[in-house]
Amino acid sequence: MSLSQIARSIKASPTLALNEKAAILREKGDPVIHLGGGEPKSRAPMDALLAAVNSLNTGEIRYAPADGIPELKKAIIRYTEEFYGRKVNPENVIASGGAKQAIMVAMQSILNPQEEIIFPAPYWVSYPDMARLCGAIPVPVLPEDGTFYPRLKDIEQRVGSYTRAIIINSPNNPTGAMYSEEFIADIVDFCERKDIYLIMDDIYHRLIFDGKKPFSAYNYTKKSVEESKLIIINGVSKQYAMTGFRIGWAVGNKKVIEAMANIQGHQTSGPSVLLQKAAVGALNGIQSSVESLRVTLENNRNILIGLLKSFNGIKVTVPDGTFYCFADFSAYEKDSQKLSTYLIDKVMVLTVPGKEFGLDGFLRISYCGAIKEITDGIERMKWALDPNSPNELYIGDRKLVRDWS
Repeated sequence: MSLSQIARSIKASPTLALNEKAAILREKGDPVIHLGGGEPKSRAPMDALLAAVNSLNTGEIRYAPADGIPELKKAIIRYTEEFYGRKVNPENVIASGGAKQAIMVAMQSILNPQEEIIFPAPYWVSYPDMARLCGAIPVPVLPEDGTFYPRLKDIEQRVGSYTRAIIINSPNNPTGAMYSEEFIADIVDFCERKDIYLIMDDIYHRLIFDGKKPFSAYNYTKKSVEESKLIIINGVSKQYAMTGFRIGWAVGNKKVIEAMANIQGHQTSGPSVLLQKAAVGALNGIQSSVESLRVTLENNRNILIGLLKSFNGIKVTVPDGTFYCFADFSAYEKDSQKLSTYLIDKVMVLTVPGKEFGLDGFLRISYCGAIKEITDGIERMKWALDPNSPNELYIGDRKLVRDWS
């Protein structure tokens, strides 16, 4: 069977594949622990649920405008003014089926085939394939100093005549690294001088720890929204624990937002009105759930880091935010895919191989689940990896025996 060149170049999302594998194992009754997911376990805000119920009770669930309902745009405008310090108009906003779709239609609006988009590595797994869907070339950039914190000169060295855009995800998935204000200021200034687009993937921007506060890339631009090539991406999935609602948005100049709306209109039309109403409820409602989730995540992070530091040979950089830790397991196995498969097969713990994020030898471990899942999962991993572990491990009523060296 003949497939298109794009279809042949795209592989399945490894994180979504892991979610599916976890569901299959649970369906079989296996005591799997999923430490690879990016989905908070807390409930969606009551204001979001009530808004959806009230909308559903009207029975008037119809098509939505391609760029989002006015009520949601108004909420996003208010949110942008509060957290980004910038007043924007409805024409500067598009609501999409999740932040992922917002990024995708942004790329489709600005990238031509064979043009390049740059992003620091480690990177979110979907960036390279999203670029390929546009016929563009993904250009990951690993910081030369070996840290998770890029410097402007790391980026500058990869910018060429075909560079069209840079995408920055801070706090970062998978590392949890929050980039410094100095770096963001430098990258905004650099993109303006080079006249290239800067996409800020801010989906985790309020889920940060240790007293850090979110800041806005708009603080460092010399241009108005209409003159700027800055595109801000955000959504309700992470901070409001509303992953299944699939509502995200983008803020940018009118020309690029119009192009994004045109593309989205032909792809999917506007997101579900019902889910947009829920997003309005979350954005306009009581915000205590965000802080509650942030505090829970910070506590979970601290527990996970303490457990990981009990391993011999593991190198850990403490995450500044998100709900991921990107730990170096290369002392045990340099092939992260092989290591991840080993942990699933031996102790039914799911992690995401670092290879998928552009850095082998690492595993992404999520701490957004229950504390018991984190502690039991790490206990199982240590038992499987540490040659000094006892010969037996009980998982519920099931006894595992070490039959490997």
